[in-house]
Amino acid sequence: MAQDSPSLNRSVPLRDRVYETLEELIIYGALAPGQHLVEADIAKQLGVSRIPVREGLQLLARDGWVDLRHRQGAFVHQPEMREVDDVFSIRTLLEVESTRLAARKATDDSVRALRKIQRTGSEALARADERELVMLNSQFHARITRIGENEVLAGLIARLDKRIRWYFAPVVKSRGSSSWKEHLEIVEAIAAKDPARASEAMRRHAEATRSAYSLEKSQGSPRGDRRNPGPSPSP
Repeated sequence: MAQDSPSLNRSVPLRDRVYETLEELIIYGALAPGQHLVEADIAKQLGVSRIPVREGLQLLARDGWVDLRHRQGAFVHQPEMREVDDVFSIRTLLEVESTRLAARKATDDSVRALRKIQRTGSEALARADERELVMLNSQFHARITRIGENEVLAGLIARLDKRIRWYFAPVVKSRGSSSWKEHLEIVEAIAAKDPARASEAMRRHAEATRSAYSLEKSQGSPRGDRRNPGPSPSP
């Protein structure tokens, strides 16, 4: 856990507050894959008893964020490349179709909204604000899905969002300007109402991120050593 204690959202049950706080710390790398999560330490950091921490860890294990090992305790899940590939494969299929729909249904207002996120991303890139870049990347893809106006597709993509953020966070620095240049290509294709060009640009973009993650993992670079996770979240 970070030295600065993360604050808890007091409007939800304690176990859910613990869940949300730890989930956010995992996604942004403040808690690294394989890291031991000690109940007593977490309880002290969050200012709660060990019972909601234990319950929160059980919920995190249920959702694949944490591994519970007999007589050893809880550890941040360390994803295998196969499961990462599975998520990226499904994400690519869904987002290629989402982008194709967006290019057919885009309006001037929706394109302006995409361009605004693109500009904000470029500004965050100039500041090297990696945490904001991860969030803006998620917003960019979500906006495209919204433009496509397919609620079922949007729901499926939303279910993958946190995993994608988790996998994107360690490569946000290496992807850097390339990722946002690819975003701009996607925006231009959507603005031109060219579904084929837009969907192909999205396919290349998704594959580039998957390749970057694969390279990062093959080099064995610890996530926490490659970037600053930023301030502790306040869910």
